[in-house]
This record gives sequence, structure tokens and C-alpha cells, in this order.
Amino acid sequence: MKNPTRRELAAATAFSLVPRHVLGKGQTPPSDKLIIAGIGIGGVGKAYLKGVSTENIAFLCDVDDALAAKVFATYPKAKRYKDYRRLLDAEKSIDAVVIGTPDHSHAAITLAALGLGKNVYCAKPLTRTIAECRAVARAARKAGVATQMSVQSCGSDKAVSTAEWVRSGAIGSVREVHVWSNRPVWPQGVHRPKTGQPVPATLDWNLWLGPAPFRPYHRAYHPFTFRGWYDFGTGALGDMGCHTFHVIVRALDLGAPTAVSATRSNVVRLRRPDEEKNWSGSISVKFPESFPHASIVTWSFPARKRLPPVRLTWYDGDLKPPPPPELDPGQQLPSSGILFLGQKGTILSGFSGGPRLLPESRNAGFKPPKKTMQRTEDHYGEFVAACKGGPSPMCEFGFGTQLTELTLLGDLAVRTRKPLRWNATTGTTGDPEADRYLEEPARPGWI
Repeated sequence: MKNPTRRELAAATAFSLVPRHVLGKGQTPPSDKLIIAGIGIGGVGKAYLKGVSTENIAFLCDVDDALAAKVFATYPKAKRYKDYRRLLDAEKSIDAVVIGTPDHSHAAITLAALGLGKNVYCAKPLTRTIAECRAVARAARKAGVATQMSVQSCGSDKAVSTAEWVRSGAIGSVREVHVWSNRPVWPQGVHRPKTGQPVPATLDWNLWLGPAPFRPYHRAYHPFTFRGWYDFGTGALGDMGCHTFHVIVRALDLGAPTAVSATRSNVVRLRRPDEEKNWSGSISVKFPESFPHASIVTWSFPARKRLPPVRLTWYDGDLKPPPPPELDPGQQLPSSGILFLGQKGTILSGFSGGPRLLPESRNAGFKPPKKTMQRTEDHYGEFVAACKGGPSPMCEFGFGTQLTELTLLGDLAVRTRKPLRWNATTGTTGDPEADRYLEEPARPGWI
């Protein structure tokens, strides 16, 4: 009898809890440790490697020796590289690649690894442009390897329970969802530096730029602050959208939206605090190369089978939706969360807590629905198990690219400040300005 495929194994466990150490059959014996290469390890990649540290962390790659120093010390036996291309060319024994680089280089590294048949774990969002997103989806399907996007809560009991409550009809038909985040916590709404700064001796700036347009080095871009720039990041929505949209998409069986629009705000003070005699105020301004201080984005989804159309609205930059009337007196919305507004009530779900009915008094007599949807108790263990022939992770690239594309559509509306129609079949909006951002040219030598 032949071994079951990963897809068959996933179907067989669709309603089960995937334990931490249960591994399926496959070409790699479960007793063997995976040979893992970490690429981009000084930032979020540090946590990713810790999550898979049961395996053999054999290769480490980072363009910034100083930022990666602590990780190098944690895995002293690992062979070091600066250029991921040389790593992938030289080390044929790699089983899995773990990617924690800035957004602008996700696609280049992911496509290179998938092209070599490597299992891939990548930070969210999977790409910086929609064309890259679709290229990754195609490559993942063709490669047939284990993949996972870094949405650690995707299979958590809190997230899945929220979806189950909505799907059970606890609040009736849902036509409106609001989701908000306390991001950004890095500079946005800023002008590009007029001059560069000396490149630190420990940093290979050309490799950090990768496929992005050349910009002189400046601390305004690296480390961490890349997120606020169109060239390198995907803003507050790109940072946190995938961490919330997975709950909403699963709860409401959402496919592709048909329209997206956005409002944005940049507010600049006109007076320093010590200038007491001068006029004090603020004005709204535009920064053509940086995401705004705050934005509100709305997607429209069509009816699905017996489910009605849905409007999904995102808020960032300390903005929140209007408090629902069911909110108890004195009760505040959390700093980040999701509101499902249904025909028969409202569900509030926060990043730090599971679902709650509003008003709170409704929870006393409420019997939660049975747990029928798949859960996972170990996000990183999912990936390791899948690499060894086990079930596909809940945030594999098929689902991950759906969440990424939804997020990047919102960024497109923020950037253009236009209401856009979306044709998911052609992958275009029909608006020339917006469509030119769907695919942006890479520097020579990169994708």
C-alpha cells in the first residue's frame, strides 16, 4: 500500500486537534531531524528558529552580522552565510527554509527555495505585491512541499472558537465585520531622508535591498522601520491583517472581494511644544513614499451560497469602529480586536481573548457550539510535522496567499486613495494607476 499524500492526511484530520509530536508517514523518517536553514534571523526570524529548534538548525543567513549576533551564538555549530543565493546554491542537504526577512525580499527567497523543492516557512505577509503573491501560490502548488505562513494564532482555540460561534448562527446572519489594530508602532507618514548615512561595517546593504530599488543606507529603513515604506514594507495592515483575517475568512467562508476603498490621514504639528506664543494646530499632508499615520479600509464581498454579502472594515493608527450599542456602559473596546455584527447580536473577539457575546450578560446563559473545526496546539510543530509527511499546516501557502492578497488589496486602496473594483480572475482593478502597483520591477539580478 502506498503512503497517503499530505492532502489525504490533512483531510483525515480535518476535525481533530493536531498534537505537538504526532508525525505522519513520509519520505523522511520521523526519527530524523530536519536540516533547517534560517534566512533573515536577527529580527522575527529569531522566534521562528526557536519554534523549530527541535530540529537541526544547520545554516544561518543574515545580511547584518551585528543584528544576528545573538542568534549566531545560540546555534554555534551552524554554518553562516550573508547571501541566501549562495546558501541555496551550495547546501543541497537543506530540508526546510525558514524566512524572517523584511517584506520586500520574501517573494525572491521563497520562490528560490520552492524552485529547489525545499519546504518553506515564511513571515507574513508572504509578499509585497499581488503579482508576487500569485507567483508564490503557483510555485507552491507546483512544488508540492510543506509550506506555512507565520500566523501563529491560525489554529488556536480562541481563533477557531470565534469562527465556530459565528458559523453556528449564534448572532444570525453577519453582514458587517470591523477589525482594528494598535499598529503602527514604527514611523509612518514621513518624508524620505534627503541624504544617506555611512553603512555599518557589519551590514551588506546591497544584499539587504535585494530586489528593491536602490536607496542610500539610512537608519530610517533598517532595522524594523522598513515597514512604513512602500519600497520595503506593507504598513500596519500588512503587519497585522493576516493575523486577524484568517478568523473572519473562515467564519464567513469568504472568497475574493469585489471592491475595496480606503481613507487615510497624516497629521503634522505646526508648533513645537515650547512655542507658546505661536499658533498651534495641524494639517493633513501627503507623503508619497510612506504609509500614512492612520487608515480605514473597507472590502466588499458578494453573497456566498446562503450567506449574505459582507462588508469588512479595517482601522489602524489608534482608530477604532464606533462602539456597538450592545457594549455595556463603561466598557471599552480593546486596543485591537474584531466585531462581528449579526442579525441577532454581536460577537467581540480580541487578540488576547476568545469570543464574547455583547452585551456581556448574554454569555451567562449561552452554550458554546461543539468544537468541530480543526485546531493545532503548536504552530511550529505543524510545520515540522508537515515536512515529515504529516498533515498540511492550517496556514499553508494556499490559505496564506489568500490572506496576503486580501491585505495587499487594502494597501493598494490606501496608496491610491481610490475606490477600486477587483477582478480576482484577471487579478486587475481596471484602474491604470492602481494596476501599475500590482507588479513592480525588481533590480537586475533579482526576481
